[in-house]
Amino acid sequence: MSAYNRQMLVFFWIRVVFIFAVIIVIMPGYGRAQSAAKSSTPAGGEAQRAAALAESGHCREALPLLKKTMRPVTDRDFKKRVALDGLHCAMTQGIPYEALDFLAVLSHDFPRDPEALYAATHAYSDLSMRTSQDLAHEAPFSFQVHELNAEALETQGKWDQAAVEYRKILEISPMQPGIHARLGRALLSKSPPSPAEVEQARKNFQEELEINPQNAVAEFVLGQLAANDKDNATAISHFTRATKIDSGFMEAYLGLGTALNSTKQFTEAIPALETYEKMAPDSPSGHYQLAVAYAGAGRREDSNREAALQRQSSEALESVKRKAATAMESQTSQTPEQK
Repeated sequence: MSAYNRQMLVFFWIRVVFIFAVIIVIMPGYGRAQSAAKSSTPAGGEAQRAAALAESGHCREALPLLKKTMRPVTDRDFKKRVALDGLHCAMTQGIPYEALDFLAVLSHDFPRDPEALYAATHAYSDLSMRTSQDLAHEAPFSFQVHELNAEALETQGKWDQAAVEYRKILEISPMQPGIHARLGRALLSKSPPSPAEVEQARKNFQEELEINPQNAVAEFVLGQLAANDKDNATAISHFTRATKIDSGFMEAYLGLGTALNSTKQFTEAIPALETYEKMAPDSPSGHYQLAVAYAGAGRREDSNREAALQRQSSEALESVKRKAATAMESQTSQTPEQK
């Protein structure tokens, strides 16, 4: 074979190898890219079409497409747009429970976005209202309806009317957990409650514990009432039980430490107050009570440190209050045009 023919044969095999390389290596990648493009383009197109339908008022047609295409969307701005469109459509078309999928995406993917939070606030409020209406329609004489009424009255500061509703619940279901405590809370929330109302509230919290001995709030309130009466032994007992029932109940630790300080049990007060301080490191009350306990236990250096922290936290708290007051004054002094 001549040199020329050998050279041509080499070129031929080089071309063969190159073609096989394209087929084996490059083409599968190209196929995968084409496949991905085929799978993503329609989804993107569907999402765009769904958003356009929603924003042009065709919500009934848009909703199924919005739900289907929302999660695969990778562009954050567009994903938020799709979720907000879906939320709007669900809430305005009388099918509010269809909003839950869109709320889940907004809450998960946009937890700090003000637009998402604003829309979710209105949606949750509407869902709550609709559900309460369903409850009133389906079970108008149930104790749950009275409980909803009482809660609504409490938010308006109508404590007497709320107490009436809680008493109605106890007529229907006298052993219902939590209701005696809520009645007691309503009685104590009046400003100020009468001595008779305080005693009635105390009785309700005691009855609550007979029904549910694991109610830490009832134990805590009874501890506070005892402390107000200077009955520190009873207060210590209730506060101690509250901390054992709920180890994260920080106010109970402060109450316990304060009551122990009042009986000069300073060493015993320190663990409770240190626990409280870890939970509420900026509390002036916690630093003050811990300074008292340390001083009583002879730990002068620790006491001085806590006293300094108490002054710092009090000053910081006062600064925050002043800033809030200044902002409020500025807001109220603005004219409607300025607002």
